[in-house]
Amino acid sequence: MAALGWLTPRRRSATARSVLAGEASAEAARKSSQQLEDISPAPDAVKEPEFPVLGDDKAAAFFDLDNTVMQGASLFHFGRGLYKRKFFETRDLARFAWQQAWFRLAGSEDPEHMQDAQNSALSIVQGHRVAELTIIGEEIYDEYMAERIWPGTRALAQAHLDAGQKVWLVTAAPVEIAQVIARRLGLTGALGTVAESVDGVYTGKLVGEPLHGPAKAEAVRALAAAEDLDLSRCAAYSDSHNDIPMLSLVGHPYAINPDSKLRKHAREMDWRLRDYRTARKAAKVGLPAAAGVGAVAGGTAAAIALHRRRR
Repeated sequence: MAALGWLTPRRRSATARSVLAGEASAEAARKSSQQLEDISPAPDAVKEPEFPVLGDDKAAAFFDLDNTVMQGASLFHFGRGLYKRKFFETRDLARFAWQQAWFRLAGSEDPEHMQDAQNSALSIVQGHRVAELTIIGEEIYDEYMAERIWPGTRALAQAHLDAGQKVWLVTAAPVEIAQVIARRLGLTGALGTVAESVDGVYTGKLVGEPLHGPAKAEAVRALAAAEDLDLSRCAAYSDSHNDIPMLSLVGHPYAINPDSKLRKHAREMDWRLRDYRTARKAAKVGLPAAAGVGAVAGGTAAAIALHRRRR
């Protein structure tokens, strides 16, 4: 378990620390996996090959977590759970809440917020046992996270699973928490930020750096090599322009609930788009029809939440 917050390095290209973080996350994801062993086609559109391809064992899918699979920031909800269990004080919760508000309103991560959250989180978990945080993560998922899963994105992940493909979360969230979420969703596993531990106790340090931006791409590359995947046949899904390096690795990139920079880039690159925040339909084809149902459900939930805030 590592940083509570939106974690990002300031560098824009892969560094030795990015590679180390990516490889460490891929190794943790593989170990966890081994232990467990919108839309109708447009009128007159040229029909694309079926995707995902049934039985293609050289393909897999990689999903960002925050605002792609889950509404808002997973680590804020995890922070709420830790606060409830008296891991830290009210002033820390207020800071995390402000960072969550910024993320949801601005639609993008703020580097200073994320660095601050990283430092705070490492100090919070230092000296705690990995097993303890994993158990707490299971409880917090039920308390705060389960109801925030986007149905549309969940349907996309299920389509890959139904096709016999592996599906991985790829997130800056602590790998232990990411693995809890992946397990609850029935996914293969998760790539996440790896915190150093000695004899099962957190030291307060990271292995490499947070799994963010270029480090995510390195993690996917390392996992694909270990799993003998063909990245040109794989898919990746994200809401953030910070994940363009990861999205650019695969043959099937998707922008889900995209921020403005990713939306612009996706349109320029002719990537597929889906926005479940308002149930808008993107003018692309080829996604599983089940995603259309999810978009409506996700949009309805968002509308209800907005109505409640305005009351």
